[in-house]
Amino acid sequence: MPTTTPNLNRTAAAATAAALALTVLTALPAAAASRGAAASHGGDRLTWAACQGNTDPRRQCATVTVPLDYAHPDGEQITLAISRIPAARPGLRHGVLLTIPGGPGGSGLDVPTSAAQRLPQSVLDRFDLVGFDPRGVGRSTPVSCGLDTSDLAMVKLRPWPAADGSIDENLATARRVAETCARNGGAVLRSISTRNEARDIDRIRQALGERRLSAWGTSYGTYPGAVYATMFPGHTDRIVLDSNDDPDPSRVERGWLANYGQGAEDRFPDFAKWAAAPGNPDRVADTPEEVRPLFLDLAARLDRTPLPWPGANPAELNGNVLRETMLESLYADAKFPSLARLMLAGLGRRPLPTPVAPPEQALQNTIAVSVGTLCNDVTWPADPAAYTKDVAAERAARPLTAGMPVNVMPCAFWPFAPAEPPVRVTDRGPANILLAQNLRDPATPYRGALNLRRALGDRARMVAVDSGGHDVYVANGNPCGDAEVTDFLVTGRRPAADTFCPAG
Repeated sequence: MPTTTPNLNRTAAAATAAALALTVLTALPAAAASRGAAASHGGDRLTWAACQGNTDPRRQCATVTVPLDYAHPDGEQITLAISRIPAARPGLRHGVLLTIPGGPGGSGLDVPTSAAQRLPQSVLDRFDLVGFDPRGVGRSTPVSCGLDTSDLAMVKLRPWPAADGSIDENLATARRVAETCARNGGAVLRSISTRNEARDIDRIRQALGERRLSAWGTSYGTYPGAVYATMFPGHTDRIVLDSNDDPDPSRVERGWLANYGQGAEDRFPDFAKWAAAPGNPDRVADTPEEVRPLFLDLAARLDRTPLPWPGANPAELNGNVLRETMLESLYADAKFPSLARLMLAGLGRRPLPTPVAPPEQALQNTIAVSVGTLCNDVTWPADPAAYTKDVAAERAARPLTAGMPVNVMPCAFWPFAPAEPPVRVTDRGPANILLAQNLRDPATPYRGALNLRRALGDRARMVAVDSGGHDVYVANGNPCGDAEVTDFLVTGRRPAADTFCPAG
């Protein structure tokens, strides 16, 4: 399944499972939870308190109460954990910049602190940075499927086919995960959807006492950001969508998984160039052209003869573990050494690294929210024969990802139909959206981002950056793209037309 890892199909930050899961561990103190005022329908004031275990003295925490089921707004309630860093210069304060985390399943409570370390001072001066754990995540009435440890391996969560292309084990895993999550997840898991996340965002806006809300959504967060701008256009201010998901309402997350095939093909040449650079201590080949066949040959060799890897899950380095590491390593240049070193270990030129695993409780939580979102947003096909056919074709067309992006997920066996159809993102609403997109993004490829750009029409402008990696603004983009986004946040002015930022 993603993201970073456990985000079933978006490694978000996309990053590694360990990094994502650690964000879930941010602790909202019991005192803050009990004292945080519950938001109702009209902008109640929140009581902010220090966040437990937080080393950033600027950041405060509170809770917001929202309906479990928005069709029954006065029925059972659940809580959302939120955090903020107030604007550095109150006299220049423009409003709130809500950070919408990736995933689905990523925690956002720590994001104000990490964002404040990267954002320019002109943005920090003008905005309260607000983060939140989406429903079901971390401190926001968390959910868990209670999966067996063996089913927490990323080579199972993302549906990598067997070495011969068989998907029999993927079908069994998908059915087992769906049945376990449906049995153990409860009403909160069944309530998780992108529509409800957008509604929750508007309740956060009300609780903050803001008439309009600016937002910065990254990775999966671009989709609830776009859905919020569609459902609540009159409450939007300056919306930045960074590393954009294709909003196709007939496919939604199923399309995002499929996009990994193209994304890896777009991005792998960047790794190949790096991995063949003279002077690189983790160099794997003499020329970039040699890196791809070397990777494919090594993956096939490890399919046939895995290497024992005690302490890892699974406890071996096989072809799919190498492929999964490849996909996660393409998220940022800084992750390239992880793949190179594993390739060198597989080739017998380095020892295998010490396995690193995220805390199981955090991983269980992230996976449950991912399953809930993917399966509650849209109906997935259920015919095993169709998946078998698609996987065979994809393996031939894009061998780097070996058919995984079009393979079966637990949603094929999800026993609950979506409560509502996916939102169709449209061009109706204020022209206040800026899309930031790398040309070579492994998880949310450029061609999918273009579909979101077309759906938003004149509401949006796009800043396309000649860069690789996932996450653009003050992350894996470049100074040109960063300047465009900063100017929009500070002034509210978008580029007159879509903009291209060359490499550099």
